[in-house]
Amino acid sequence: MKILVFGKTGQVATELQRQSAVQALDRNEVDLSDPAACAAIIRDCDADVVINAAAYTAVDNAERDEDIATIINGHAPTAMARAARDRNLPFLHISTDYVFNGQGEKPWRPRDPVSPQNAYGRSKLVGEQGVILAGGRFAILRTSWVFSAHGANFVKTMLRLSETRDDLSVVDDQIGGPTSAADIANALLKMAVAMVNGQDGGVFHFAGVPSVSWKEFAVEIFSQSGRAVNVRGIPTADYPTPAVRPLNSRMDCSDLEKVFGIRAPDWKTSLSAVLDDLKAAS
Repeated sequence: MKILVFGKTGQVATELQRQSAVQALDRNEVDLSDPAACAAIIRDCDADVVINAAAYTAVDNAERDEDIATIINGHAPTAMARAARDRNLPFLHISTDYVFNGQGEKPWRPRDPVSPQNAYGRSKLVGEQGVILAGGRFAILRTSWVFSAHGANFVKTMLRLSETRDDLSVVDDQIGGPTSAADIANALLKMAVAMVNGQDGGVFHFAGVPSVSWKEFAVEIFSQSGRAVNVRGIPTADYPTPAVRPLNSRMDCSDLEKVFGIRAPDWKTSLSAVLDDLKAAS
């Protein structure tokens, strides 16, 4: 099975390359701000399935760069989905819990009403809607709180800060499921195989369990890494950011298990693997 991946250097794409012999494209090979170029690559490829792991993920910067974020997160995947449809190729696209309003305490289900509260979420919703309207054989995988040994993420930020500080303040009223990029890649590969073999797609959720606060996530990071850091919980209101963050990022992943047999991963186990990777690389 030949897999074409957009987003060569991202966290999930990096893990896809570690787990399978995929053809991954970087910025020098495709300009994500040129949707027509993205579509042309799919029209001319010899792949059996296409995975879009590329995105504009600078959540705060998107508040001032919403136009370019919408092109990369919205128009580009729409063009990809249409090209994949025309080739009858399965198209898998990664999205986010930020398409919801972030309120309440119940885990978000794939069919719940969407209402993004920031520019990043709006740009990702444009992409989701474009992929769905394109039709064809598509699957949208919404995920949250992605971490890995690569790129910029919460785990690496906490470890970096702990090198010079033994007391940290971390938000404790945002709740979600930390999700390893390796687990996301593994899920996407299983979905790709199933869809190439005729399985229908749709919109699905995939996030680590159990859901925790950012503070609880930080405490576990320091516990597993053996670092003595005092973590103090603070409300979101005490940590203002340009983009509004959702308080509720919990996700109901039951549909993914029903359709593809993929269970929500234990993020603590996945965190241990990431910390091992970081230790081996140091």
